Amino acid sequence: MKKILLLGGSRYLLPVIREAKALGLYTVTCDYLPDNIAHRYSDEYHNISITDLEATKKLAEDIGADGVMSFACDPGVVTAAYVAEELGLPNVGPYESVRILQDKALFRGFLREHGFRVPGVRSFESPEAAMAEKDSFSWPQMVKPVDCAGSKGVSRVNGPEELEDAIRGALGFSRCGRFLLEDYIEKQGFSSDTDCFSVDGELRYVSFNNQYFDPQADNPYAPIGYTWPSRIPAAQQEELAGEIQRLLTLLHMKTALYNIEARIGTDGNAYLMEVSPRGGGNRLSEMLCCCSGVNLIRNAVKAAVGLPVEKMHNPVYSGHWSIIMLHAQRDGLFRGLEIAEDARASLVEEDLWVDPGDPVEAMTGANKAIGSLVMNWPSEEERDARMKNPAAWLRVLTEEEAHA
Repeated sequence: MKKILLLGGSRYLLPVIREAKALGLYTVTCDYLPDNIAHRYSDEYHNISITDLEATKKLAEDIGADGVMSFACDPGVVTAAYVAEELGLPNVGPYESVRILQDKALFRGFLREHGFRVPGVRSFESPEAAMAEKDSFSWPQMVKPVDCAGSKGVSRVNGPEELEDAIRGALGFSRCGRFLLEDYIEKQGFSSDTDCFSVDGELRYVSFNNQYFDPQADNPYAPIGYTWPSRIPAAQQEELAGEIQRLLTLLHMKTALYNIEARIGTDGNAYLMEVSPRGGGNRLSEMLCCCSGVNLIRNAVKAAVGLPVEKMHNPVYSGHWSIIMLHAQRDGLFRGLEIAEDARASLVEEDLWVDPGDPVEAMTGANKAIGSLVMNWPSEEERDARMKNPAAWLRVLTEEEAHA
């Protein structure tokens, strides 16, 4: 029986474990949080930090792993690449290439060096260093930790008076103690955040979507919903796909699932914002299976242990789909979910991760989501109208709201 080492333990790993077991694989999970939900479903668990490259490599050797994978778990992506390369296991691409993709500062530098469109960016290791250059920045700026996903620690700064607090917020989420300041790219229409797949470095599945945010959330840059198909014009989707392929070729990437963020600026230019060789959070690969019938998760598991992947084709969407990541507007106790009856006809799946009385927190990052709703709307017009104003038909009730 082949063994797969899965880094992390969040609920986004559950469909990976299901697919692995369906393929007859023995599943081993590891991280430093033994109470994480995925460990209840894997065949074996080890309490090892997934940011410790050598300890994770030793674990993979000790258990005789046939493959290692980090899915929807940003801290494990570089570790998985290191372990796979060191042990000669199937890998998504060279370790150094994965390091570039996972470090926002290195990634922006690589894009600039190779002629990709990229916003102006500078990286720093201390608030003082950035503040010393504040008069040279154009405003607004985006402040981001260089090594963290899920929009944690990300904020928009409109002037130098807001800068220091934003930097300290970003550093609170950086494992390496570095952050960057990036020129804000005003988007045209919707940004996209969805998953793609390459086989031997060739893109075989390319998807784009429409990404939604909650301007009332504590972190208005944490995505709270997505819809498919994308409204990005076909010509610009083709341009983005070409740029993704060029990037993968330059980095000598292999067979991998990617989470890719992109946008069209108001300047009309296409920008690659993030390219990470892992499945995205917020159930993106699961949604693409619903939308287009292509099982990216199964193929990612197969690739991780060296099994041949199934044939793929670019998505042909079977409706007007959306997923909403349920979240509270404030800290409190969860009391329930209200969905308007006229919206329930489009409900495909309601997946709540909390019970009444459980504590919930305001949306400061993707890790604060408390569940999801999968919808397939009767028309594009209704989909867009519903997603533009979800508060009109959907409420997450906390203790304070229930007592109102």
